[in-house]
Amino acid sequence: KAFGEYIGKDVVIENIAWDGLIPALQTGKADMVMSSMTITDERKEKVDFSEPYANALLALLTNKDSGITSIEDMNVEGRKIAVKTGSTGYFYAQKNLPNAEIIALADESACVTEVAQGKADGFIYDQLTIYRNWQANLDTTGAVFIPFQEADQWGIAVQKGNTELLDELNEFIEKYTAEGGFDELTDKYLADEKKAFEELGFKWFFDMD
Repeated sequence: KAFGEYIGKDVVIENIAWDGLIPALQTGKADMVMSSMTITDERKEKVDFSEPYANALLALLTNKDSGITSIEDMNVEGRKIAVKTGSTGYFYAQKNLPNAEIIALADESACVTEVAQGKADGFIYDQLTIYRNWQANLDTTGAVFIPFQEADQWGIAVQKGNTELLDELNEFIEKYTAEGGFDELTDKYLADEKKAFEELGFKWFFDMD
């Protein structure tokens, strides 16, 4: 909404399945994707990205009875790891957990349900999402926050070659950051999560310094 105000246009938010986000850009159904999307070389072949606006590390939601205390505990024959199709966690599991059975699901909530019900031993996703789902399911889940990969960077994706929109986004991100926009969002919607990150010794994901 703030970006729409910046460019003087109404922003219509469409709820599209994760694996349909990039196709939506390619076909013109959507103008941009702002959905915790990690900037990767593979995705850059299909879309253009704004400058990064957040850093994110992967974490692991575990079934409370699984006994898992590290990502290495997942790379064992017989372990089942839930991942959101097309996410960074999905690609991480494919590359680094060859001994585990990968259960690829369409959305985050389905992955959480698999873990909470004991149908999967763990779910790999970004730290903030894992923290929230852990807190919402304390009776059935645990969490592993020990960093096990380099920080990802999130950007806003646009259709390949749409330099006009990309320039507007980059100007907006720079201005919004300088004016404390992300700090205001944090204070309004994510204050508890930021406090928890500080207690866990994690860098807040809007801190780009």
